[in-house]
Amino acid sequence: MSLRTHQRKSYWRDPTKEDLFREAFGLPDEEQPLGEVHAVLAMAGHEDAYSGKLYLSTSYLTFTSLDRRSCRLTLPLATVRRVEKLAPGQEGTAVGAFALGLTLFHGLQIIVQLNSLRPTNDAFCANLRVRLKASLPLMKTLKPFANTFFSEWFLSPDREDEERRKKEEESKVAELISFDEKGKGKEDGEPWTTESGIDGRFHAGLGMIFKYPGDPRKLREKSKMKLWRQYLQDYGRNLTLIRYPSFTRLVLVGLPNRLRGEMWELTCGSMFMRLQNPGVYEQILKDNEGRRSASTDDIEKDLHRSLPEYPAYQDVKGIDTMRRVLTAYAWSNPALGYCQAMNLVAASFLIYMSEEQCFWCLSVLCDRLLPGYYSPSMYGTVLDQRVFEHLVQRCLPSLHDHFVQADIQLSVASLPWFLSLYISSMPMVFAFRIIDCFFLMGPKVLFQVGLAILKLNGAALLETTDDGAFINVLKSFFVTLGESAHPDSHDPRQRQVTKFQELFVVAFREFSIITDDTIASERKRFRSEVLVSIETFAKRTAIRNLQTTGRLDPAQLGLAYDHFQLAVLQMKERERQDKAANGSRSRSSSTVGRSPAQSPRPDGGASSLSSGSKPPKEETKPEDRLDRIAFGRFMADVATWARNEKLVKNGLLSHIEREPADHALIDKVFLAWDVTHAGSLSFQDVISGLDTVLFNDLMLNVSWLFSLYDADKDGYLTKDEVLQVSEALLFIFRNEPGDRYLGSISNMLQNLFEYGESTKPPAKPQDGKQPADSPEIQSTEWADNDPNRPFLSHATFRMCILADALLEDFFDSDLTKSWRLEVLVPEEKPKPQTLAGGWWGGLVSAIVTDENKERFNRLADEVGKRLDIQTVEQRPSIGKLDAAAAAIEPTARDSLFSTSSNRKKAPLPPASDRSAVNPLSAAAMRMPAYPTQENPWADAASGKGELSSSAPKHDIDVQALAQQAMQRPQFAVDEATEGGEGEDMYGGEGEEGLLGQVDAMLQADDASRHDDDLL
Repeated sequence: MSLRTHQRKSYWRDPTKEDLFREAFGLPDEEQPLGEVHAVLAMAGHEDAYSGKLYLSTSYLTFTSLDRRSCRLTLPLATVRRVEKLAPGQEGTAVGAFALGLTLFHGLQIIVQLNSLRPTNDAFCANLRVRLKASLPLMKTLKPFANTFFSEWFLSPDREDEERRKKEEESKVAELISFDEKGKGKEDGEPWTTESGIDGRFHAGLGMIFKYPGDPRKLREKSKMKLWRQYLQDYGRNLTLIRYPSFTRLVLVGLPNRLRGEMWELTCGSMFMRLQNPGVYEQILKDNEGRRSASTDDIEKDLHRSLPEYPAYQDVKGIDTMRRVLTAYAWSNPALGYCQAMNLVAASFLIYMSEEQCFWCLSVLCDRLLPGYYSPSMYGTVLDQRVFEHLVQRCLPSLHDHFVQADIQLSVASLPWFLSLYISSMPMVFAFRIIDCFFLMGPKVLFQVGLAILKLNGAALLETTDDGAFINVLKSFFVTLGESAHPDSHDPRQRQVTKFQELFVVAFREFSIITDDTIASERKRFRSEVLVSIETFAKRTAIRNLQTTGRLDPAQLGLAYDHFQLAVLQMKERERQDKAANGSRSRSSSTVGRSPAQSPRPDGGASSLSSGSKPPKEETKPEDRLDRIAFGRFMADVATWARNEKLVKNGLLSHIEREPADHALIDKVFLAWDVTHAGSLSFQDVISGLDTVLFNDLMLNVSWLFSLYDADKDGYLTKDEVLQVSEALLFIFRNEPGDRYLGSISNMLQNLFEYGESTKPPAKPQDGKQPADSPEIQSTEWADNDPNRPFLSHATFRMCILADALLEDFFDSDLTKSWRLEVLVPEEKPKPQTLAGGWWGGLVSAIVTDENKERFNRLADEVGKRLDIQTVEQRPSIGKLDAAAAAIEPTARDSLFSTSSNRKKAPLPPASDRSAVNPLSAAAMRMPAYPTQENPWADAASGKGELSSSAPKHDIDVQALAQQAMQRPQFAVDEATEGGEGEDMYGGEGEEGLLGQVDAMLQADDASRHDDDLL
């Protein structure tokens, strides 16, 4: 595969069917689908029934209706207490139907009518029986785990009687938000905890101690809790909750504060990851206590910049809580570590979630919902910004044209929206409403809300002329989100519609065409464009950070970086395939779905990060390095003699197969370039190593080979080292035609040993007059007793090389030319939009891919073998000798002191004849594999070897915009009020009026904006 293909796969991988199944139901990565059947789901005692599909996986039973919205169920098999086959007509089932009755953990009864063929139903039930037995061990821990949810405590049946339960309901709620004189609750002795564990207390966020944002009366918390209490009693709670249509309506109205964290867990799927990984969060903190890394240092810098206006983060408890969550995630995912704006998201989650809940929710957010958003390059954010700009062009063309004409960069405002989930831009009470819908509906909500913001402010935005005015218009809108959208209307119902409610109506009604499939297709469309931008920036940064570049010019540095990256990506792909071959791996106690190589290693430090003392050990961020196997692949790309290249012909079709060769010579080069003795090579090591081989002449090449095998660096080669040198030369010339190189090496070896024997020190005198410690006597003893002692100097080695004309030519030019930095990413020039470059060109580009070429070549090879027409020719590494020269027999060994000044070198073919050269000839091997092209990122006009600073127009500075997301304005509406949760404001409507709020918003929108188009 090409470099671009490897880079694309390192960022984005097309999801498999299993991946889509897990994402649809929020299941852990270990889950595998085992079967599916058409079914009708209903609840005992309810008339509503929904037709859809029932799925069985390793540990879950899931259901989704045909429209994928009306009814959804994700049920852990451990919650099933009883399964029975219902008789036809029982519990309202159809006559002759295959129906099952499931009794769940909370006493809920579900009726499932299987509508597939009988063999399919029988196989599904057999698998269900097996998986239910396998889930028995998890049932023991189900009760303690269920007690960690607020809904479990809220609906607990330990009431003396029904009347007392109703009276105590409000007192219990008031008890939860009681405060002392300092405004802080007392966590000790309370039935909740903000940390972790399954000690019988339910998990809650910092809002239980420091109050939740906003006024509970204005937010109508009491009415919301009544509605949710009824829903949880009717349709299950936490692990057994069924999402009926009223569930979506309740979420759109706004989740109550105390249920928000639990519902976030449920809708994003982190609840199930926490269920299957008990104690992992605590173990990560324990294993990494006292460790320090670049990520932990960055976390410490940003702790006090995370929602500083919220009281919890002005207190030690809130700071320590956020530190532990961010540190645990950084150690669980060292490849990502910590990224800017992650602290803002974690701080927001911790208001409603415990530490353990927040940790798993953050894992799902970064790894599944918004992949690439919080990575070092923020490639996911950059890609979605490109998608958002295209959606603005498509849905709001007049605004887009104005932005282009006024040179306004949309990402200046929109990137902080997406990166912080709108927390950095609008009041928290409204941003959390958006997050409610985000977890329920997916990332499309971010795009829909963003488009609605631009549409509602379209008239004002059309008057802006620069980025500053553009930002000010949006800031003014966010400050007034709680005000009436129609203050001058005569209809009191319309006056009650706020700007935020209008924003929701526009987002989910007018931009309902923005679906998950739309976002997925648009992301795939702009991947290549974003990939080039990110990799070009990464290349410039990597080269700019080099301590020394040697004699390599900017173009060579860019090519070296491409080859280095290709080897690194091939190494990572190899590791990924090895893991896949080993099967699914169980999670260790110190990592979150990561490989063992990435698992944190405890160093036994005793100091805690929260104690303020400096840990004894500091770990830097991981950098890309080449191990020995990856270095072999790198050498195969840059050195012709380090690879086995075959020309495979299948009739009229032919292709070249290239495989890395393995030899001790490559080991020697690896050790020579590993100057830090780290066992792997960094990009700086590779550049320094290439500097020692790309510009050598005759003498430097001889010295380079001599130094590779002079292990002790004493200036002498032993007999074994001389033999190793000859083996290395035989390896280099292994694919050359004829025996001339073999004869030259034989003559060289004879000269080396003959001169070595002839220059041995004189024999030890017999009269014993010479001192015993004489250097001559010691040299004689070494030569006589130890054949590995030094006996051949560098000068002698060079003279033996120069004694052979063929070897002299090889070291003079051929060895240097064998190092070739080929162009891996040729510069792409824009093509005219003709028939070939329009839709037809796009179709051809989609078909003619690297993967399809490899598949076609494999197919051609199989056909060629079966038809017995396949021929395989080995391409030479040096290509110095043509067929006529290779047929000449090796000459006898020349005298060691014969001159080679009169030897003539074989001329190269003229440039005009190179197109007709045989690909197996010497001339073909001297020609570059690709035409010379200017490096796309190098500045050719500078003339000083400096990197080009030119970039596409409106290149997104993600780091600067991420910093902007940290600078969140304060909003008065977020201030929490003192006291209890008395009667809701806007009295008279009750919970029925609250539930109909969504319908009222839609009706008000129809009445007031029927013929009103803002743009």
